Amino acid sequence: MAKQFVCKVCGYVHTGDQAPDVCPQCQQSNCFEPLKKKGLSTDSNVYTITYATILVVIVAVMLAVVSQVLKPRQEANQRLDVQKQILTALNVDYTNADPAALYDQIVEEQTFGELPLYVATIDGATKYVLRLHGQGLWGGIWGYIALDDDKNTIYGINFGHESETPGLGAEITTENFRSRFFGKHINDTKGEFRSVAVLKSGKVAPEGQEQVDAWAGATITSTGVNDMLLNSLSEYTDFLRKEVNNAE
Repeated sequence: MAKQFVCKVCGYVHTGDQAPDVCPQCQQSNCFEPLKKKGLSTDSNVYTITYATILVVIVAVMLAVVSQVLKPRQEANQRLDVQKQILTALNVDYTNADPAALYDQIVEEQTFGELPLYVATIDGATKYVLRLHGQGLWGGIWGYIALDDDKNTIYGINFGHESETPGLGAEITTENFRSRFFGKHINDTKGEFRSVAVLKSGKVAPEGQEQVDAWAGATITSTGVNDMLLNSLSEYTDFLRKEVNNAE
């Protein structure tokens, strides 16, 4: 393909394999340079910005597509995780079973107002599972508490956390800590809601309130669990006061 050269003096364009020594139009010597094609220079700021913008748009579109494709799987995984947490709160071992199928067999999902409510049947007895949510030392904490059909006795409980310290606050997920709540009561002897206090060893809860020992060395996380129980269960106060056969 023939090349093009332009005279820097008069603008004359020459087509050929090489530039002439003298411009035939203005008679100047050594005045030709290669003719640059029209368009953006790859060295210009406009080219850099345009290229970067196009690249960002392409990546954003690809991420959006991937997100939409994976969304159903992500939602399914999140739902399965919740089901496992609820089964754990019900002291149901799903190690050698399909947790989703087991959950569907024993748990019925309901609501009380805008609050989630899970009604389970364990060995012929009704259990009520309520959602817990709160704040630990480094981030959110959450859980599920299972009550006997008297809506007072704790049958089981499960905790989760976002980023508590391993060996300290993170120990709220262990069987050692969870089992401390089994058989405790959230109401006093007069039937008034009190929650269960989580206190450092040696401290005593107010009269009428039952308590468990906090995890040693995890004072702030334990306080978070204490507050989570009180605040979250308070949201269900109207449900807890209703007769069992009137539960919504």
